[in-house]
Amino acid sequence: MGNREDLLAGARKAIMERGVAKTTARDIAAAAGVSLAAIGYHFGSKERLITEALAEALGTGIGDAMEALIRQTAGRPLPEAFAAMVDGLPAVFADNREAILASMENMLRVARSAESQAFMADNLPNAYRDIAQSLTDTHPGLTADQAEALAGMYFTMTQGLSVLWVMSDGNAMPGGTQLVAAMTALAAQ
Repeated sequence: MGNREDLLAGARKAIMERGVAKTTARDIAAAAGVSLAAIGYHFGSKERLITEALAEALGTGIGDAMEALIRQTAGRPLPEAFAAMVDGLPAVFADNREAILASMENMLRVARSAESQAFMADNLPNAYRDIAQSLTDTHPGLTADQAEALAGMYFTMTQGLSVLWVMSDGNAMPGGTQLVAAMTALAAQ
């Protein structure tokens, strides 16, 4: 790995051990085994490094698991597939609990940083595109517009459900069937 990749890995390690607020640039540089100046050279700031490290960690951990859940639903009717994906999320959240907590801690920091907001705005379309591709692969009858719309909904629901999961220790999340019933009611109006 190069210094950039070492810094991303070091940031994830330091954040998981100390939390976002308590992680210093020195902690990250030490965990990465590089100089403190490398943060500025590769990322411009500690804030940018943290934003990228957490986005990558969640994209890998939760994103890959979400893609696997979607791909497991190939051939099933879309409402049933969505319900199955939602019902599989608690296990994904449990496997990624520390990353979700770090992400929640990071949300306030991102909300207060124009630089971090710009990074997220530039990179969220990639997350939607990846989800849309998984949906198109597993449900080939979807149009590109339908897959994009569903990807946005899947992403948004996953984000919201992860917050509910953390807040209630998994005990107050609506199930997939309940969410499909709510969408069906909305569509009927």
